[in-house]
Amino acid sequence: MPELPEVETVRRGLEVSLKGDTITSVEVLREASVQYPDVETFASKLVGHKFGPVLRRGKYLLLELDRGAGLACHLRMSGRLIVRDERKPAKKKAGSARQPQFLRVIIFLESGRELHFEDMRVFGRLWYKPKGASFEKVIPTLAELGVEPLENLSAAYLKSAFSKKIQAVKTALLDQRIIAGVGNIYADESLFLSRIHPATPARDIKLAQLEVLVDNVKKVLERAIESGGSTLRDYSDSNGVNGNYQHEAFVYGREDKPCRECGALIERTKLGGRSSHYCPFCQPKPRKAKSRVRASK
Repeated sequence: MPELPEVETVRRGLEVSLKGDTITSVEVLREASVQYPDVETFASKLVGHKFGPVLRRGKYLLLELDRGAGLACHLRMSGRLIVRDERKPAKKKAGSARQPQFLRVIIFLESGRELHFEDMRVFGRLWYKPKGASFEKVIPTLAELGVEPLENLSAAYLKSAFSKKIQAVKTALLDQRIIAGVGNIYADESLFLSRIHPATPARDIKLAQLEVLVDNVKKVLERAIESGGSTLRDYSDSNGVNGNYQHEAFVYGREDKPCRECGALIERTKLGGRSSHYCPFCQPKPRKAKSRVRASK
């Protein structure tokens, strides 16, 4: 699933490509891809609107339209929002090809271009936000999201959020109600750089360790954005270009390969149903607390 860096990369591309362009018509090829409102209303209400700023909240793309309206998208597993210029001959790019059956929604633009929502695994969704409504009203789960890691994340916040969590810190980092946008790849990478084993109980992480972790979460996300995100299977940016961070990863996807820091073989385990990659030397397993035995006279 695209994580914060991938969604942020798409956001930046869409803002440059779409700002000021006007929607002339909409064709919905797969009705289930439209979450709200009904398909007919979605298609008709978008027509005539001009694109403004493109925002991001967690893994959601929030495209502001004029007159108070908006278009929201969650890419989920394999969704892609791509601006295609059908007036020009298609240029073949590695990893950018998409079969016609994966095209779910076409938004035609006044410029002659088209905004395509393509989704192979069909989990992605689109929402239309009418004038006078907020994105949170249309998508209630937005109000449940935690802090944006690049803006409001702090060690003190995590200390409070983790204080009663006996679950693994890796699992806690994936909780979108705590931190919005961080997923499997970048949680693994951040924990490695912080020398924290992913199975460490979240509540046991000391404040000093959390300060290091917060710093590394931000560094990893910023570096991934610079690299255009990670392309493992389906992800590409708004121009159909693949990301490159996967080639720089320290641990994610590198099971049985030597650690870039110490040479030990990277291991993989399952935590909360998700794969976690770590270096057994750089990230030693947490010691179990010794049970106290009370002596009696």
